[in-house]
Amino acid sequence: MKNNGISSVSPASLPVLPAAAQRREAERSEADWSAAAGKTGASPPPALPRPDVEVVAHAKRRTFTAEYKLGILAEADAAAAQPGAIGALLRREGLYSSHLATWRRERRTGILKGLTPHKRGPKSKRNPQEDEIQKLRKDNQRLTEQLRKAEIVIDVQKKVGALLGWPLPQADPEVTC
Repeated sequence: MKNNGISSVSPASLPVLPAAAQRREAERSEADWSAAAGKTGASPPPALPRPDVEVVAHAKRRTFTAEYKLGILAEADAAAAQPGAIGALLRREGLYSSHLATWRRERRTGILKGLTPHKRGPKSKRNPQEDEIQKLRKDNQRLTEQLRKAEIVIDVQKKVGALLGWPLPQADPEVTC
């Protein structure tokens, strides 16, 4: 049957598939599985406690004091004679072998200051006195501009007063600026 160039097919005209091809016994819907599980009489397994899924916002970098570093180096030097003792020390303390190498190099070169934790990142090349001087210069420039504007306003007020015939107040000789 055609309707405006589009053919329509009735469900009765489709070929009939065998029942096994339509749905197999092994294929069940979710409801069928739930019903079958309820018929066996077995109780459902106990619900496991949910794990804590909270994520820490920021990881914190570990810092080690100079005393701790020197203590670990002394312990590592004492344990060097026994095989596997340094590895056990590193695992116990949660350290890496690169920590020991860096700390030994710093100790050897006599950089005890280097053994203390320091602030990470590039060092500031700015002089704090230069910053203060720059700030004071900007303040001075701003105040000079305000004074210039105030003097212009005062001059205009004097001229308007002179045009209107207002007498100018006399400055007290005792008051000095």
